[in-house]
Amino acid sequence: MSAIPFDLAVVGAGPAGLSAAVVAAEAGLRVVLIDAGVQTGGQYWRHPDERHLDAFAAPEHTGHHHWDHYRALRDRLRRRISDGRVDHRAGRQVWRIDPAGDGTVFALRTTAVAGLDDAAPADRAIHARRVVLAPGAYDRQLPLPGWTLPGVMAAGGVQAMLKANQVTAGRRAVVAGTGPFLLSVAAGLARAGVEVVAVCEANALSRWAATPLRAVQEPAKLLEGVGYAATFLRHRIPLHTRTIVARVAGDERARGVTIAAVDGDGRVRPGTERDLDVDLVALGWGFTPQLELVVGAGARTRVDVDGSLVAVVDRDQRTSVAGLYAAGEATGVGGAVQSCAEGELAALAAAVDSGYGIPSARARRLRRRIARGRRFAVGMHRASPVPEHWASWLHDDTLVCRCEEVTVAAVRETVVDLAADDARDVRVTARPGMGMCQGRVCGFALSCLVADRTGRPTRAADLEPLVRRPVGTPIRVADLAALADLSGVADAEAPGPTDPVAPSGLTPSDLADLAPRKERP
Repeated sequence: MSAIPFDLAVVGAGPAGLSAAVVAAEAGLRVVLIDAGVQTGGQYWRHPDERHLDAFAAPEHTGHHHWDHYRALRDRLRRRISDGRVDHRAGRQVWRIDPAGDGTVFALRTTAVAGLDDAAPADRAIHARRVVLAPGAYDRQLPLPGWTLPGVMAAGGVQAMLKANQVTAGRRAVVAGTGPFLLSVAAGLARAGVEVVAVCEANALSRWAATPLRAVQEPAKLLEGVGYAATFLRHRIPLHTRTIVARVAGDERARGVTIAAVDGDGRVRPGTERDLDVDLVALGWGFTPQLELVVGAGARTRVDVDGSLVAVVDRDQRTSVAGLYAAGEATGVGGAVQSCAEGELAALAAAVDSGYGIPSARARRLRRRIARGRRFAVGMHRASPVPEHWASWLHDDTLVCRCEEVTVAAVRETVVDLAADDARDVRVTARPGMGMCQGRVCGFALSCLVADRTGRPTRAADLEPLVRRPVGTPIRVADLAALADLSGVADAEAPGPTDPVAPSGLTPSDLADLAPRKERP
């Protein structure tokens, strides 16, 4: 390897990754920021093309929260890029992370997101002594009859179109699923001129009353809720609790839905079904962390309170792999503010582990902020669970895996007739999750269906095989072939920090405060 490795590689430029890159660079580290997007912000701060803002009717901040914070981060990043502290690799995806040589340097294999890859084969591998993974999350999908029709979209996708393109996906919409995100999507659609005929929340709002202390941990989110309520009143949007979309009707695209009331466990109450004419169905069942790189790097995982597989980290965002940190939704879905704090703390931990001095008071403040956000997130997940008996809404011919066209009946028969007792066995036998998306869309639903049929709770060991992939993202054969031409990195001479930051007044105990500790539960 000829190039000097970076002090830190940050994967992802959403709230967590952007915060990590800026803070690490300001602490003195030489940082490379790698992101699939052509501009920063991730999915949360997705916004119109900054080169053509005049082409959009509304300002770039339309529909956003915490936009001033994003603009400040973006400005700080630009300054660090201009002074050479940050190398921003936009439009590139990391498809694999390998420890190289003596294990002190990571090799991050990257590929272009679209079009020809202009980078030379040797430049497609980025080397860094430490890595912060902030990959974000996917929309969590649950199948239901008719969910593959055009006009049925993930709620996150509907909002992404609004934020990035200022385009609506339909004229009459129903928004359904569970969780506060439904309110954000419905309000955004209404402000954009879409008639939202119903918002169907599968759970009762009274579930929040079971965890009142957790609910008040984030006063800003309560204010957001008040704003959504005002929008609902202004646009006369009906909110139905303990109500689901039971099926979507249509031939070549969605033309309507049947909604139905459910009991506390998610079973449809007979006689409550009624039809609505809509051309857009936005489904939101929360989010599933994007863990391909975390699992691929060998870091430990666990099942979070919402049933998602998440990275195990200590109180300063260190994973079980030395030199590897995780921040944002990868450690548990908690929102943008929480992600920013985790990204910042991960950067500080990486700086300390690299020999740089960091005021411990800053780390303590971030830990308190993260703990408070975590308490709210646990309350949110408990108030907005996927209904226990959601599988009872499905028909035998409902597709679970749209890539391989695997039905509910095929999954259940594989469990019962072939004694496949975990999601991995079902996957390799009946092929759900073996198509283009590799289980990113259907993996969570598949694991739930298998657990429902076997009666055995889902464990981390059941979910990890669904995200463990030698190649973390679709790549070209040429990228694989180029590996044969790459030399190792073991011969790299490790440079030390060139300008460590050592604020005056710090004591050794201040620095020791960021030493590795017990894992965060």
